Amino acid sequence: MLKTGKIQRFDETRGYGFINPDEGGEDVFMHANDLLDEKYLYQAGRDVEFFVEMGEKGPKASEIRLIHQPSRRRPEQFGADSGAAEDEPGAAGFRSELTDVLLDADGTLTADQIKRIRTRIVELARARGWISD
Repeated sequence: MLKTGKIQRFDETRGYGFINPDEGGEDVFMHANDLLDEKYLYQAGRDVEFFVEMGEKGPKASEIRLIHQPSRRRPEQFGADSGAAEDEPGAAGFRSELTDVLLDADGTLTADQIKRIRTRIVELARARGWISD
């Protein structure tokens, strides 16, 4: 049965973490091998949907998918209006914010589609001087 919950914590380096199920009860173990989106997107506080299996040490999540939430930032916040170098977002921050915007716009995009779109937009932003490295 499909369940929903919020990521309590996830260690990207070790590849595991825990989910607090919305219905309450015991925390559910999550492993990187069961993630359906890019690993770096799984952060504490993000909402997810998943299936629960009983593992040797308790409940374990499988087929873990992010439930995409609207971005908290407005699109005009992404650019540098003043032209000052310190106001220009770096490529890494821009990429992260762009991922949120893409997921907000279309939650059905796959990780590969997001990577391709993001790469082209970052190239354009660099060429136009909208972001710095």
